[in-house]
Amino acid sequence: MDAPATPAPGWSSRAWGERAWCQLCPNPGPMTLDGTNTWLLREPGADEVVVVDPGPLDEGHLRAVLDKVAAEGGRVALTLLTHHHWDHAQSARRFAELTGAPVRAVGEGHDDLADGDVIRVGGLELLVVTTPGHTADSVSFLLTAENVLLTGDTVLGRGTTVVSHPDGELAAYLDSLERIERLTGAGRVTSIAPGHGPVVPDAAGTVRYYLEHRRERLEQVRAVLRRVGDRPPGEGDLADLVVREVYADVPREVWPAARLSVLAQLDYLRERG
Repeated sequence: MDAPATPAPGWSSRAWGERAWCQLCPNPGPMTLDGTNTWLLREPGADEVVVVDPGPLDEGHLRAVLDKVAAEGGRVALTLLTHHHWDHAQSARRFAELTGAPVRAVGEGHDDLADGDVIRVGGLELLVVTTPGHTADSVSFLLTAENVLLTGDTVLGRGTTVVSHPDGELAAYLDSLERIERLTGAGRVTSIAPGHGPVVPDAAGTVRYYLEHRRERLEQVRAVLRRVGDRPPGEGDLADLVVREVYADVPREVWPAARLSVLAQLDYLRERG
């Protein structure tokens, strides 16, 4: 996350629409906001549940997820991962042991999801939308019946996300945002269920803001480069200087993450200007 975010009062485990339930993991922090959103998806009347991002290896959280599924007479039939970062995927192996359900993802030994794949479980339909950039393996899932896109860390509920250099790549991230923008323009995506923070009811406006924000940041980095060139004065490297000047509005506790985005921006500018 490279933009400051303030807590959203009252965000907690809750339903979104008829098919999605967020089980909030108790791992709040500067990078995880209120915590990791584990999404439980089920077609009304069905007993098969799809779980997206079981989260970090927190036995209490995994038990809360399973208790919620059991309380509604369901069973976990499939686990999906939006990307491999620990706060989304660390518990995947343990969750598979607890549920007996397969885990599907891109990368990290999986590579069994492809763009455009349609996943059907108990009448529920999800469209795979690959959205690399935050990480190389980032993927989103479109809940087609409700026009909700589950984005992991590609789009957050508050603030903006990090391009996790060197795994993440800015050109790919901008392409992914533009792809989501096209889905919103076509009416296929109207809201976003993120990996952190509250649901975003205005998908189109949020993605538009993300694109504008990235362009503004790039112009700010260009301005620093025009002034100092490739060799910053004083201590520290070029990325450190850019963080100090361009991300001065961001709390220092997230500067290490902002530095990853800066490295991705510098690579982008070296290749594309």
